[in-house]
Amino acid sequence: MTLKCYYTDHFVLPLPADHRFPMPKYSRLRERVETEDIVRPDDLRIPEAATDEQILRAHDADYLEKVKTGTLTAKEIRRIGFPWTPEMVERSRRSSGATIAACRSALTDGFAANLAGGTHHAFRDHGEGYCVFNDSAIAARAMQAEGRARRLVILDCDVHQGNGTAAILKGDSTIYTFSIHGEKNFPYHKEQSDLDIELLDGTSDRVYLDMLEEGVQRALALSHADLAIYLAGADPYEGDRLGRLKLTKSGLRHRDEMVLELCKARGLPVAITMAGGYARNVEDIADIHLTTIKVASRLQSG
Repeated sequence: MTLKCYYTDHFVLPLPADHRFPMPKYSRLRERVETEDIVRPDDLRIPEAATDEQILRAHDADYLEKVKTGTLTAKEIRRIGFPWTPEMVERSRRSSGATIAACRSALTDGFAANLAGGTHHAFRDHGEGYCVFNDSAIAARAMQAEGRARRLVILDCDVHQGNGTAAILKGDSTIYTFSIHGEKNFPYHKEQSDLDIELLDGTSDRVYLDMLEEGVQRALALSHADLAIYLAGADPYEGDRLGRLKLTKSGLRHRDEMVLELCKARGLPVAITMAGGYARNVEDIADIHLTTIKVASRLQSG
């Protein structure tokens, strides 16, 4: 059995040539997963699109309708960060569908991955920060609705706080939200997760890993979860344009090993999403994400 990975990179967003969002990272990651034979060909899969019913467990009907019909205001589109197109809608649905599929597979196999996802800045009634729909909230509530998981924990290790996730799930005692992120980084107004760890600019491997271990141990103990969703952002990397932290690639590998090993020790299945990554060299982003997939694959087979 190899790790099941779900990809959406062939649903291409028509972005301007000077756009700062690193879309090539997704296709490059999928190519490297293929060429390095990390998973079997039939375990690299295109997901179904998230349905309206699934999306509406996390988002308002008015917002979903505006996304579907292209009637978002100019301000709402600017807040998301890229232009509305039918392709944007389809890709956003598929990205959430990939996290739903990864959750189902993880519950069967132990680990599974969405080679995109981690769109944690999407709120119930609006998108922001390159996030249209909140795949973690959508997938968590899908698993509950399908009777596959009663309680979940979201372990968000993107460098930016999962503000949309925290806001959508506020007051929901069945889904525990944990975010470790830069204190002074975007978003500048933070929401309140069940557990937030805020890091100073320039935080390096040792301090980060010590604080992460304490946070994950606490989140797992308090959540009593049946399933974890892990946002394995590449943006804490020292070479990231937007990260402001100083983690090395080795430090990020240790992060992945720590989170996944702690979950495995508790018998907790994990669905992994890639979240952010903005290094100048797309190969650095792909390296970091690929390492996450390699760690999960090794732990699943070990």
